Amino acid sequence: METADILKKSLLFSGLDDGNLGEVAAIATRRSIAKGETLFSEGEPANGFYLLASGGMKLCKISPDGREKVLHFVHPGETFAEAAFFGDGRYPAEARAIDKGEALFFPREAFMGLLERNPQFSLNLIVSLSLLLRRFARQIEELSFAEVPARLAAYLCELIERKSTTFQGKTYLELEMKKGELASRLGTVSETLSRTLRKLREEGIIEVEGSRVIVYDLKRLRELAER
Repeated sequence: METADILKKSLLFSGLDDGNLGEVAAIATRRSIAKGETLFSEGEPANGFYLLASGGMKLCKISPDGREKVLHFVHPGETFAEAAFFGDGRYPAEARAIDKGEALFFPREAFMGLLERNPQFSLNLIVSLSLLLRRFARQIEELSFAEVPARLAAYLCELIERKSTTFQGKTYLELEMKKGELASRLGTVSETLSRTLRKLREEGIIEVEGSRVIVYDLKRLRELAER
C-alpha cells in the first residue's frame, strides 16, 4: 500500500489534501516490525512518533519485579507516542509488537516543522491527543469502579464493534491477545479472568474456543458492560 493511502486512514491526517499528505509522506520512514519486537522502551528519548500500518502493538509498563501492565493496544490506522512530543521528551511506556506488521515513523523535528507551517496539522494533533486522553480516562474509570465481568464485557463489545462476524444470530470474534495479556489489560489476574469467562459461559452469554469467542446473547453482554 502507498504511504499516502496509509496516512488517509489515520485520524491525525484526516482532512488533509493531497499536497499536505505528500509533505507528510516525504518525512515518513516505513519500518517492518517482527512479532515480539520492542519498538521503543520506557524512558528512551522520544525522537519521533509512529502510525501503525498493519499488525498490532501494545503499550505497556514493566514493574521492577518484571510484571507487565498493558496500557493500550494499538490497531492499524492509529498513531501512538504523540504525547512524547511534550513533557520531558521521553517515551512514557514500552511499545512491543504482538503481530508481524509495519509502521510509519515520523521524526520529531521534521514533523514539528509541518506543525509550524500548517495549522491543520496542529488541530488534528489536538483532536488525536484528546481522544487518547478520553480513552485512558475511560480505562481508569473502568479499573476503579467496574467489576471484572463488566470490564470484560466492555472489552468484548469494543472488539465486536471493530472486527466480528455474525452468522445465524451468533457473533464470532477473535481475541487480540493471550489471556494473560487480556487479564493485565483488564487490571486483574489470569485466574480471575478464567473464572469470569466460565461464569459467562454458564450463563449462556458466550462460549470460548481457544482464542475465538462466540457471543450467544449480545444484548445481555452489552447490559453487563454498562454496569
